[in-house]
Amino acid sequence: MEPLMATSMVLPVCVFAVAALYASVGHGGASGYLAILSFLSLPHEQMATTALILNILVSSIAFWSFWKAGYLSYKLTWPFIVGSVPFAFWGGVIQISPQVYGLALGAVLIVAAFRLAIGVLKLQTSNKYRMPALVATLPVGAGIGFISGLVGVGGGIFLSPIVMLCRWADAKSTAATSACFIVANSIAGLCGRGISGSLDVGVLWPLMCAAAIGGFVGSSFGANKFSGFMLRRLLAVVLLFAAGKLIYLAL
Repeated sequence: MEPLMATSMVLPVCVFAVAALYASVGHGGASGYLAILSFLSLPHEQMATTALILNILVSSIAFWSFWKAGYLSYKLTWPFIVGSVPFAFWGGVIQISPQVYGLALGAVLIVAAFRLAIGVLKLQTSNKYRMPALVATLPVGAGIGFISGLVGVGGGIFLSPIVMLCRWADAKSTAATSACFIVANSIAGLCGRGISGSLDVGVLWPLMCAAAIGGFVGSSFGANKFSGFMLRRLLAVVLLFAAGKLIYLAL
C-alpha cells in the first residue's frame, strides 16, 4: 500500500479516536489533532487551521451533550469567555516562525499529556465547591485565550485542571464550561488567523466526518457514564512523542 493512501485511511480513524476521547470530558481535541497532523509534516498554518475547525465541530457537539444533560453553569462560564475571546483573537492574529511554533506547540502537547496522564478528574474527593470571583476568572480566561489563539487550540486542556484544582466546579460542570469556552476561543482564533492571512485550509471533509462521529460517541458517554482514564493515559504517550518530535525539529 502506498504511504499516501495508507495515511489517508489511517488519519480519519485517528481523528475519530481523539474526538471521542476528548469529547468525553468536554474538550474539542485540538492538541490531539495537532499531534496527529505533526506526523505528516504539514505547514504549521494548515495544522493550526485544521485543528481549530475540528475543535469547533467537536466541542460544539460536546457542549450540546453536557448542556442537554443539565451540567452547564452560566455563572461559572461567562467570565472565562469574556476574558478569553479578545486575547484568543489577538493570539490568532500574531504570526510566529515555524521554529517558535514548534517549540510552543511542543510545550502545549507536554502540558496536555501531563493533564491526561495524571487524570485530574480523580481529584474530586469532596463535594465542596465555591464560585470564583471575577478578579480570578477574567485574568485566567485572558491568559489561556492568548495561548490558545497563538498555538491553535481551544484552551480547555488548560482550563479544566485549573477549575477542578481550585474547586470551582465538579467534573461534569467543568466539562460543560470547557466545551463552551473552547467553541468561543476556537472561533476567535480562527477569525484572527483569517484576518492575518494565515488561514490555510486543506482537505477537511473526511476528518470532519470522523470528528463529528467521534464527538457524538464520546460526549454521549461522557455526559452520562464514561470517563476513559486509561485511554487518555495512552493518548498522553502519543502527545509526548509528538511533542518530542516537534521540539527536536524546531531546535
